[in-house]
Amino acid sequence: MENDFANYNTRLDVKFDHLEKMDINEEVKACKDKWFNQTLTKVNGSVVRLGIVEGEYHWHKHDDDDEYFFVLEGQLLIDLEDRTIELNPNQGVTITKGVMHRPRAPKKTVMLMVETDSIVPTGN
Repeated sequence: MENDFANYNTRLDVKFDHLEKMDINEEVKACKDKWFNQTLTKVNGSVVRLGIVEGEYHWHKHDDDDEYFFVLEGQLLIDLEDRTIELNPNQGVTITKGVMHRPRAPKKTVMLMVETDSIVPTGN
């Protein structure tokens, strides 16, 4: 099955160095994409990413990496094969490696993600 990732703006470059202040509100204001992902900083072998999303991602999994989602504003629904996890502001969840999932946001949603720096965001 072929996936079209053309509408995903995924930036894997680290935008902020250690000791450099980040302003998430400014990042959100500057975003014009429906599905945006920017690596903010690296912490040891992991990265913290900002996601600004609206709509559906595709079904995927990460064979070797857990993935943590934390919603700042909006609502994120994470479909699993047997249920849907609903995340509202100040709620988070860890998706275990190897678990098929599909994130989707019925309205503009801002979230932070923590994952290894080697993860392939679109899945394996």
